[in-house]
Amino acid sequence: MVFRYELIKEDRDSKARLGKIYTPHGVIETPIFMPVGTRATVKAMTPEELKDLGAQIILGNTYHLYLKPGHELIEEAGGLHKFMNWDRPILTDSGGFQVFSLGDLRKITEEGVEFRSHIDGSKHFISPEKSIQIQNSLGSDIIMAFDECAPYPSDWDYVKKSLERTTRWAKRCKDANANPDTQALFGIIQGGMYRDLREQSAKEIIDLDFPGYAVGGLSVGEPADLMCEMLDYTVPLLPKEKPRYLMGVGSPDYLFEAVIRGIDMADCVLPTRIARNGTVLTSQGKLVIRNATYSRDFTSLDPECDCYTCKNYSRAYIRHLFNVNEILGSRLATIHNLYFLIKLMENIREAIKEDRLLQYREEFYKKYGYIK
Repeated sequence: MVFRYELIKEDRDSKARLGKIYTPHGVIETPIFMPVGTRATVKAMTPEELKDLGAQIILGNTYHLYLKPGHELIEEAGGLHKFMNWDRPILTDSGGFQVFSLGDLRKITEEGVEFRSHIDGSKHFISPEKSIQIQNSLGSDIIMAFDECAPYPSDWDYVKKSLERTTRWAKRCKDANANPDTQALFGIIQGGMYRDLREQSAKEIIDLDFPGYAVGGLSVGEPADLMCEMLDYTVPLLPKEKPRYLMGVGSPDYLFEAVIRGIDMADCVLPTRIARNGTVLTSQGKLVIRNATYSRDFTSLDPECDCYTCKNYSRAYIRHLFNVNEILGSRLATIHNLYFLIKLMENIREAIKEDRLLQYREEFYKKYGYIK
């Protein structure tokens, strides 16, 4: 198996840890934030630009790539890496979250999920086996088990049935993986907002012995304190010798709180999505660049940032681009936001190395405007 995790150091004052994940397409230093490339592209970015920002791994979305252009076409092109000209690691999700988000357009059975495409209404069916087949065709380094993500809030009985189905599906996913030596299949722990169900799910999924584990069903609308509480219950149950992935988290505070509780990997569309709407992350907090107050502000987005955008363009110019609907505005804001989070994780890794992570969090929160 070419995939493995190396634990390098544990933080003195928290559960945070430094590590390395070895994959067929390179080594990932953890903890890491992973930009999301839903349709085989991180929106507004070229692969070369992502490398310049320091992106070590990106995500692709199984559901969207299955619908367009189709996994068979991508396999014919030589796999997702060649298709999109990205030679570093790729993680693909299972498509489960997108399918379950379709609401009335989908029907769940024990066999899988029947759904209608959000694009043209055509009927489709994804089972655990089909999800793994699609991901095998894509050729991503890390693939995810097909799970049922219970909405928030959900009652205890529903969540229990849901997590038990997730376990049964996880077994089927493991049996279906045609490339276990080159594609690491991660199991996903569910259980909603219930401690006993989180513990049950963790035990059942860990018993299946996956090379890595994800904590699913969080950051789905619950309060931040509740998410942290669920991580406090769940993460200590996970094996220390394998990577831990919190799905769908990308705001600076959530990244800090996840890492402090022992999470190694996180992803989110947040930095690219808010960038396209004119919101940027800075060391002083969020900034809505469309606001009139920046019309004659010729300083950079963030005086503490040395990304391409901040070194070359002013707030006034970027505001102008957004107000006249020029594509460059979205690109410059996206470059900055991705760099901000990638650099934040680099600083977090350095803080863990020096046993000062909690101090760094306090300094960051005070400047950013979080109250802790």
